[in-house]
Amino acid sequence: MIELLVLYILSKREFTMYAINKGIEAEFAPYTSPSFGALKPALRRLEAQGCLTTRKLMSDGGKLSVFYSITKDGLLALKRLMLEELSSNPLQFLSNARVKLSCADILDSGEKEELFFGLKMLALKFKSGAEAILNDEYTKLSFYQKIVLDNTVCEYANLITVIEGFEKDNAGNRK
Repeated sequence: MIELLVLYILSKREFTMYAINKGIEAEFAPYTSPSFGALKPALRRLEAQGCLTTRKLMSDGGKLSVFYSITKDGLLALKRLMLEELSSNPLQFLSNARVKLSCADILDSGEKEELFFGLKMLALKFKSGAEAILNDEYTKLSFYQKIVLDNTVCEYANLITVIEGFEKDNAGNRK
């Protein structure tokens, strides 16, 4: 997911590693918070893949700054990452889905439709699974488990509602 975050931030303009980290924090802190230590290896991987270029600049104070820019291959990689199916691990799904939905503006209408459909199908699957456990009379859940599971069902229902709103907006923009 860090590669997606980096490429999305760089799709706006070039930044230093510090500014990329601050951009990720500013835009995505409610959903995810990758460590600064994970950023440098991600930048190296993306540069090795041809997704980024670097430009070195000496400041007036004599400090070397490295600026990162996204390439055309990087923009293609960003779209590919956006449309890549998410993990079937419910623990990771909600935060990763929120990140992808937050970045949907970089996709064209057809790509948005594909993204929204995939996320909605997974959210429906996870919601249905949680409801089945909650409603299973043979599963002996504690009071706390029931409350947490009920909240999980609500989170999936809310995400589905958000996605359906995005689908309507996207369909309206296609006309």
